[in-house]
Amino acid sequence: MTGTLGAPAERREGYEKVGGTARYAAEFPLPGRAQAWPVPAAVARGRVTGVGTEAALAVPGVLAVLSHENAPRIAEPDDPTLAVLQSPRVPHRGWFVALVVAETLEAARAGAAAVRVDYAAEAHDVVLSETHPGVYVPEKANGGHPAVREQGDADTAFASAPVTVDVAYRVPPLHNHPMEPHASTALWEDGRLTVHTSSQGTDAVRAALAQLFGLPQERITVTAEHVGGGFGSKGTPRPDVVLAAMAARHTGRPVTLALPRRYLPAVVGHRAPTLHRLRLGAGEDGRLASLSHEVTTHTSRIKEFVEQAAVPARVMYAAPNLRTLHRVAALDVPSPSWMRAPGEAPGMYALESAMDELACALGMDPVELRVRNEPDAEPDSGRPFSSRHLVECLREGARRFGWAGRDPRPGARRDGALLLGTGVAAATYPVMAAPSTAAVRALPNGTFEVRINATDIGTGARTVLAQVGADAVGVPLERVRVDIGSTDLPSAPLAGGSSGTASWGWAVHEACAGLARRLAEHTGPLPERGLDVRADTRGVADAECDRARHAFGAHFAEVAVDTVTGEVRTRRLLGVYAAGRILNARTARSQFVGGMTMGLGMALTEGSTLDAASGGFAESDLASYHVPVHADVASVEAHWLDEEDSRLNPMGSKGIGEIGIVGTAAAIGNAVHHATGVRFRELPLTPDRVLAGLLGARTPDAGGTGSAVSGSGPVRRP
Repeated sequence: MTGTLGAPAERREGYEKVGGTARYAAEFPLPGRAQAWPVPAAVARGRVTGVGTEAALAVPGVLAVLSHENAPRIAEPDDPTLAVLQSPRVPHRGWFVALVVAETLEAARAGAAAVRVDYAAEAHDVVLSETHPGVYVPEKANGGHPAVREQGDADTAFASAPVTVDVAYRVPPLHNHPMEPHASTALWEDGRLTVHTSSQGTDAVRAALAQLFGLPQERITVTAEHVGGGFGSKGTPRPDVVLAAMAARHTGRPVTLALPRRYLPAVVGHRAPTLHRLRLGAGEDGRLASLSHEVTTHTSRIKEFVEQAAVPARVMYAAPNLRTLHRVAALDVPSPSWMRAPGEAPGMYALESAMDELACALGMDPVELRVRNEPDAEPDSGRPFSSRHLVECLREGARRFGWAGRDPRPGARRDGALLLGTGVAAATYPVMAAPSTAAVRALPNGTFEVRINATDIGTGARTVLAQVGADAVGVPLERVRVDIGSTDLPSAPLAGGSSGTASWGWAVHEACAGLARRLAEHTGPLPERGLDVRADTRGVADAECDRARHAFGAHFAEVAVDTVTGEVRTRRLLGVYAAGRILNARTARSQFVGGMTMGLGMALTEGSTLDAASGGFAESDLASYHVPVHADVASVEAHWLDEEDSRLNPMGSKGIGEIGIVGTAAAIGNAVHHATGVRFRELPLTPDRVLAGLLGARTPDAGGTGSAVSGSGPVRRP
C-alpha cells in the first residue's frame, strides 16, 4: 500500500477542461464535416401523412432532408426509442420525424424550420392519476425488481396499530439537463464507422450500432473522451447517435448532431412522475408494526419503464408486516428512463417524509424513531448486511448539525418575517458491480499504462483509477497513466448505478496486482515494449453474494421560510455517509455535494408538467425548468465514516454518485414542516405553493396540510 487511495488527488483532466482543450462529442473538426438539426413531431399521437422538403432544400447550404420516406433502413432495435425515421407513426410529441443536414449549424436550423410536416392526429392521453383506467401491475419494475413484495399482513397490522400514518405524496416529472447536451459526430470510411458521442458507456453504443446497421462490432469505434454530465440520460444509446450515423451514411460526409436543449425532455428520457401512498402503523414505543408503500407511475406506449420507487422501503426499516407495490399506466408520453438515483430519489422522499409524520404523531424525535426501527438484516430478503452504519451516520450528523439543541415544536423559531426549521432524513443506495476487463503495461522508463474503456462523466474516473493502479502496483501516482473512453480499449460497463468505479477499479486492481507479482519475479531489464497483464472479472464481480450490500447516509437541513413571499431558502445542508472506503477525498466530496445540490433542486425548484392539451412538457429548457445555483444554499457539508467492508471489491469501496441526492429532498421538506407547521406533500416547494399553504393554515378547517395531496395524515388511536 502506498497511501495513494483516499488521498485528495487533483483531477487529471482539470486543466484541459478549464483551459478549453478537452474535446467533447461535437468538437471534432473533421474535414468536410456537416451539421444536422432534427424536426420534432408537433402532435402527441398520430402519423405523418406528408413531409414537404422543397423549402428546406432551397435554404443555402442544406444538403439533405431525411424522413421515414428516404432515411437509411436499420434493423429493428431492442430499444424502440432508437427506431427513428423508420415509420410514419408518432408515439408522442417531440418524437423526431425529420432531420436536416447542412454545411453549417445555422443552415441546418433554418432548414429544419422550413420543413413542412402534415399529420393525421389522434386523440391522446398524458394525464396520470391513481384511478386511471389503464393502470396495471407490471411483472417487474426497473432493475428487475418484482413489482409486488409482501410479508405478513400489512393491512391487518395497520388497522390495529395504536398510531398510524396514511398519507399521499406526489413527485412531478423531472429532467436530466447535463451541461453538455446529447451529441454525436459520425464518420463512415471504407466500411468502418467511427463515432464520437456523449455517452456514459461506449460499449453499449457500439453494440447497438452494430445491430442497427448490420456491422461486426470490430468495424465500429465509439469514443467518449470527455462527457459533460449525463445523470442517467446518457446511460444507454439515444437517438442522436443513430441519426448522426444515418446522416453520415446518407451524405457520405462526417456529420455532427447536437440535440437542442429544448428537445431533450422528449427524447432522452425523464424521471417519470410518481404518486405515492404510505401507510405506517406503529406502537406507542415507535416500533413499526406495518409498512406499506404503493407507487403509481407512467410509461410510454412503446417502451415499459417502471420507476422502482417502492424498493427502498424493502431495505430501510424493521417492520414485520411489509407491503410494497408498483402500478403503471402506459400513456402517450415520451419514454421515461434513468435519472440519478432512479427509484431511490422519489421513493425515499416519500418514505422519509412519512417517517417524519409518524415521529410527529408519536411526539418522538425523528432521529430516534429511525434508530428504534433499525433492522438486524435486510427486511425484504432476510440477508445480513455486508455493512450498515446508518445509526452511526444519524448520530454523527446530529452531533455535527447541533440537533440536540433543536426545539421540536413546529413554528417555534422566527427571524422577523422568516420561519426557521430543521429536518432530517435517511438515505440508502444499493452497491452494485459488473464484470470488466483492464490491461496494464510496465514500461522500461518506470511508468505504467492502464487501459480500460471506462467513462469519465465528470466524476474524476481517470484520477481515481490511477490511484487504484498505483496502490496495487506500489508506485507513486505520477508514474501511472490511464487511457479510457474508447471501444478500442478493454471492454467495461457503463458509468451508472453508482457502480462505475467499483466495476472498473476491480479489474484495474486485479491487472495491476498481477503485474506487481510478475515484476517481483522478473529479473533484468524490462523488454522494450514492456510487460503486459490483463484482467477479466467475469464470474467474480457478478458472482452471487450472501450479503445485502448498500451504502447509507443521513441528511440534515435548515431552512428559512418567508411568510410574505412563500420563498424557501436553505441555510444549511449536511450529509454524513457510510460508503465503504473513500478512494479520493476530493472527488468524493464533490460527488456528495453534487448529489445534495440535485436533491435541493428536487425539493425546491425542479418540476415539469405534461400539458394535457398539447401532450408535451411545458418546461422544456433551463428558462422554465429551474435548477439550483450557488445562491440557493448558503452551506453544504459532506462527511463520511471510515467504513471497513471486505465483502465489496478489492478496494472496499461503495458507489457514491447517487446517495447524496436520495434523502436531501425529504430532509428539506421535513424542515419546512418544522418551520411552518404545514405539511406539504407535493414537490417542488415553490413560493406559490408554500404561500398558499401558509395562507390556508391560517383559515378555519384548513387542517394544516398546505398543498397536501389527499391522505388522512397521522392518527393516534385511543
